[in-house]
Amino acid sequence: MQFSDDLPLMQDLPCAALPTNEPLILASGSPRRAQLLLAAGYQFEVIVAADSAECGVCSRETAPELVARYAYRKAADVALRLESGLVLAADTVASCLGQILGKPRDQQHAEVILRTLSGRRHDVYTGVCLWSVTHRKCLVDVVRTELEMAALSEAMLEDYLDSMLWEGKAGAFGYQDGNDWLRVLGDGSESNVVGLPMERLAELLEKFDQTAETLHMGTTSCIDDR
Repeated sequence: MQFSDDLPLMQDLPCAALPTNEPLILASGSPRRAQLLLAAGYQFEVIVAADSAECGVCSRETAPELVARYAYRKAADVALRLESGLVLAADTVASCLGQILGKPRDQQHAEVILRTLSGRRHDVYTGVCLWSVTHRKCLVDVVRTELEMAALSEAMLEDYLDSMLWEGKAGAFGYQDGNDWLRVLGDGSESNVVGLPMERLAELLEKFDQTAETLHMGTTSCIDDR
């Protein structure tokens, strides 16, 4: 199944007014994040953060800490190139059995990840960073969604690996691909699993003026040192 406006998760997505007069900049080359923003009605341009913004896992770093740091670094990379703009950056990983599961390197790695997740509950975390270049204000937030993956048969696993739909996706799966072996638990955000928690994004935009931290001269981060 293709990721399209026909999918239920693309319907009735919230869209909040921007807190500044700056243009919205998506600091990501992810087509899934762009499609979610478009479906919600946001107008934006894309400036992709440098690959160096994702610089490995720090010692004892948790999944929420990792996505918060990556989202901040991506936003900073783009913000420092601009004179004006409200930069939106995000990073998503899966976590299962204490392992942080990012994007698979290749098909063999994707198989290892999917076998780890098969038949188990796991979490998907997305870090979100909003950065106002003009006002020098920044906020970072992390959203968690719990998922359950059905036990995958060898045929199901082989078919999905052969489809190549796992490429470029945290946890080696795409919730938007129509897989009936994935289930969001509780009232978790489906869009968060895709890569951008649209409900929380609307709340962050609405509360940006009250919650964002001012980046003073010499400040290097609006998140705690990890």
